[in-house]
Amino acid sequence: MSVNQPNRTRTSIRALQFIMLSLTLIVLGRVFYLQIVEYEVYAALGQENSVRQEYVDAARGLIYDRNNTLIVDNEPIYSITITPSLFDDSKIPLLSETLGVSDSLLSSKISEAQNYSWHRTSRLFTEVDFATFSAIQENLWQLPGIGHQIESKRHYPTPMKASHVLGYLREADEDEYRSSPDIRLGDKIGKSGLEMIYEDTLRGKFGINYQRVNALGQSIEDYEDPSLGRPPQRGTDIITTIDADLQLLAEELMEGKKGGLVAIDPNSGAILAMVSSPQYDLSRLSGRLDLSYWQEINADSTTPLYNRAISNRQPPGSTVKPLMALIGLTKGLIDENTTVYNSGAYIRGRPYRDTAPTGSYDLQRAITFSSNTFFFSLMDQIATKGLLNEWSSMIKDFGLGVPNPIDLPYASTGIVPDSSYMNNAFGHNKWGVGDLLSMGIGQGLLSASPLQIAQMTSTIANGGYRVEPHVVQATRNPNYGLKTKTTSNTRIDWLESSHVDHVKEAMRGVIAEGSSAYYTNNPDVPTAGKTGTAQNPHGRDHGWFTSFAPYDDPQIVVTVLIENGGYGSISAGPVAAVLIEKYIEGEISRNFVYDYVLNFVSQPTDSEKLENQEAENE
Repeated sequence: MSVNQPNRTRTSIRALQFIMLSLTLIVLGRVFYLQIVEYEVYAALGQENSVRQEYVDAARGLIYDRNNTLIVDNEPIYSITITPSLFDDSKIPLLSETLGVSDSLLSSKISEAQNYSWHRTSRLFTEVDFATFSAIQENLWQLPGIGHQIESKRHYPTPMKASHVLGYLREADEDEYRSSPDIRLGDKIGKSGLEMIYEDTLRGKFGINYQRVNALGQSIEDYEDPSLGRPPQRGTDIITTIDADLQLLAEELMEGKKGGLVAIDPNSGAILAMVSSPQYDLSRLSGRLDLSYWQEINADSTTPLYNRAISNRQPPGSTVKPLMALIGLTKGLIDENTTVYNSGAYIRGRPYRDTAPTGSYDLQRAITFSSNTFFFSLMDQIATKGLLNEWSSMIKDFGLGVPNPIDLPYASTGIVPDSSYMNNAFGHNKWGVGDLLSMGIGQGLLSASPLQIAQMTSTIANGGYRVEPHVVQATRNPNYGLKTKTTSNTRIDWLESSHVDHVKEAMRGVIAEGSSAYYTNNPDVPTAGKTGTAQNPHGRDHGWFTSFAPYDDPQIVVTVLIENGGYGSISAGPVAAVLIEKYIEGEISRNFVYDYVLNFVSQPTDSEKLENQEAENE
């Protein structure tokens, strides 16, 4: 070993000792300065103040009707917050007494906040009344970790409900706020309707603010460096296709009834009004959950939360006869002059009843007077010629039996059977013509929603284009301006214009000469349509009516389903007639129809009377 090696080691150790001593002196000097020289300044700040991060809620986007009438806005509410790390559990009795809640409920809320984040401020209770809010403010000095903030809840400034269109907000569950950085404990998010589908658009982004707080967690002032935070970004407004005046009338006409109504622009697919009856009161679900009301509407046997306008699956009855006619014409199974004799029943192994008067029916008379025999005969040909799958595909081209693109949740696809469906339902090749005949008149396994029948009717009204139903036409944001939603119409290429014109003429005959003429034939608004009465094994038959007007330049399609309403001509038809008159003329002049609808009482159909008589005879 070299003699110089120990000398170098000792030199390195001394240098290291010198560095450590210098650093120690610097630290001690800084401590002396802060603790002694600047004591009066920093002692107060250190003992009394700290900085806390707070979230600032973004204003939720507003909702307007097609005429820019505000239909959903926000109103202020008071919320109580908690920062768990600062809260003293011994204050639970005082806090529960001030809030007017039980200790157990309060403890549960605190535990939920702790599980969410020990250090983040989160909501404890929302929508407290002003007296409670004031009491909390007065006691903040002895409630460390407790705070308050002013938030908002949904407010509905017009008398219309539109509950199934607009939808309601509910607090996000744990899975929802854990999976999204933009959702926090206590945040309300859309759970149905437009509020659900356009949640990301309407919600906006919360802001972040830093506050100086004292040792009790009470806010003193904003932190002096605002660049650390960020302002909230308000949600984007949405402009709907709904006509508020028409919607209000539609709701009035459907009051006391059970069913669905859809009014749509047949040229664009814009939903003008939509009602599912019975409805529910959105205002009672807009703030803190009214638990008794929530339990009431969930237990209600009429299922008011269920959207009958788009989710219902009912046999469409005779409303599909115009579509059957188009398929028969296209496939060459019938022509405009084809006639079928109705003896009162179609015989195919057993009699299939026909309520139309006996006699011969061509295509136009068969639609106008709704002869079942004509369409039983047509469906018989489809079945025996092995055309079931083609028939199913052509029905689906009109929007039945397929997913609907409407911007509302839970739209039903309905059922349009093909051979695979029949094999699954009855067993492979264990079904026959008799199982298919009733689908020719919209019965049996065939099912659809009012929205789907409205879409089908729109295609006929506009000359062969399948429209895309939608409820939102544009969004509006202060930063990005107005953005119009684009939709597309699809031409059904197998349709011939002459066939469509012939069917439309027959549908005009339904209104001018058919069973609904007394209520639906308005000389000032020429209308075309089709009635339907769907058999119901669980009670009185359902009444259908679908229509478009004006006949020579269709501007509106109205489809109505009245569950247990009996004949569609006297239950659903008058509802559509009043709504069409209001939309086209701007006022209701045929008050006898309006009064009839408001006071409607369902009556049994002839087939129901016959079935009851047969049951009595047995």
